[in-house]
Amino acid sequence: MLTDLPNILTLLRIASIPVLIALIAFASPVMDGLACIVYIAACITDYLDGMLARRWKQGSELGRMMDPIADKLLVGALLLALAGYGRLVDGALFAAIIILIREIMVSGLREFMASQRATLPSTRLAKWKTGIQMVAIGCLLAGDAMPRLIGLGGISFSTLGAVLLWFSVIPTVLSGWGYLVTGLSRMMGNRPDGASAKVSH
Repeated sequence: MLTDLPNILTLLRIASIPVLIALIAFASPVMDGLACIVYIAACITDYLDGMLARRWKQGSELGRMMDPIADKLLVGALLLALAGYGRLVDGALFAAIIILIREIMVSGLREFMASQRATLPSTRLAKWKTGIQMVAIGCLLAGDAMPRLIGLGGISFSTLGAVLLWFSVIPTVLSGWGYLVTGLSRMMGNRPDGASAKVSH
């Protein structure tokens, strides 16, 4: 049901996207700090919705569909906003392009697998990818001005975020390749073991 708490948390994650983009647009240290807080709250909902759905046995097809969509919308929208405002430094724009290409590809593969009444297997690499990307985007949202306000001026959060975003490309590409191989195997009529598992991120 849409009114179950896990699904409400997922919807709140989607609702946070325009708020975060508006905060980025203000381009001030205070707003960057607020963006970090909102973003951290959104990341917490990503953990809570799955955990509560399992604990309260409120898993549903709607929730399984909405959760990965919410994650991809959040990551994609923030990367585009950060790129648009010139906040992807040290070549991080190219890392963002790789990440977005992978997400679009996986979404297409999931749609195909759904038409075959099957899904792609979730992998540990995908979870690592999501975790590293979350930290990287949080650092990029903080930038350099906001940390100086709280006495962390010696750390370049923009550079740290860019490095982490590039580091996340490794599990992004490897997990994407695994999904592609699984999808192609299905297309050729050779269903791999575990094809009924869920893609969560």
